[in-house]
Amino acid sequence: MSTNDELNWFKSSYSGSEGDSCVEVACRPDVVHVRDSKEKDGPRFAVSQAAWVAFIEFAGV
Repeated sequence: MSTNDELNWFKSSYSGSEGDSCVEVACRPDVVHVRDSKEKDGPRFAVSQAAWVAFIEFAGV
């Protein structure tokens, strides 16, 4: 798995506008990495791009 330094993290456009619920994502050709922007060295998870798209569509965002 890639380390945080190898990924180009950015705040997701789906993050809350209040600044208290920020999600950062880093995209690779076949995987989307997700983490809490307040805990950059904390846990993260990775899903396929298809799973990420399905999640976004399900969430209605």
